[in-house]
Amino acid sequence: MIKNTYNKKEFSRPSTIALVAANMVPVYGVFFLGWTVFPLMLLFWLENIIMGFFNILRLIICSPGNIKLWFAKIFFIPFFCVHYGMFTAIHGIFIIVLFGRESLKHSPFSDTGRIIQIVKSEDLTYAIFVLFLSHAFSYFWNFVGKKEYLKYTPEELMTKPYGRIAILHITIILGGFFAMAFRSAVPALILLIVIKIIADVNSHIKDHSRG
Repeated sequence: MIKNTYNKKEFSRPSTIALVAANMVPVYGVFFLGWTVFPLMLLFWLENIIMGFFNILRLIICSPGNIKLWFAKIFFIPFFCVHYGMFTAIHGIFIIVLFGRESLKHSPFSDTGRIIQIVKSEDLTYAIFVLFLSHAFSYFWNFVGKKEYLKYTPEELMTKPYGRIAILHITIILGGFFAMAFRSAVPALILLIVIKIIADVNSHIKDHSRG
């Protein structure tokens, strides 16, 4: 009985509701914008960048009362930027090579302008903005508003995004291949979105259930 009450409470979090609402945007993209596997996978990859950005903000303000940790952040934050950036870039290359158009495979990440051009050509601008707002809301509502920044150290936040992203990578890539195997990809794409939402919400609740 306690577990059920706890689950209902966690699923009713405003940040959880915002996350689910933001994840419904790809459904609109599939049905009304004609999204195929690639723009959907690209959107989920770009969300990794958004998550990394907000984790940097978490690293900056966490454990404000510990002077020693402030000096540690001088090392932790640049290291996270480089390591997470390389991790995300490699995943992005795989997405383009496996699911992108042939014209994109010769120079997947030549520069930032190239990525912006791909985003515009795939009609992903508004979807990215909505996902950004969702993560921003979670950051200010949970981490700042509920003072989660007092509960975490830089060491913990350094590895925090990787577990969530690893789960999403597996579900997204397997779902992407599954979607490509069907002549009509819409049902498979919707299934992929549902799997992603379940994994995302589960990770979100675990992240913010710390006492």
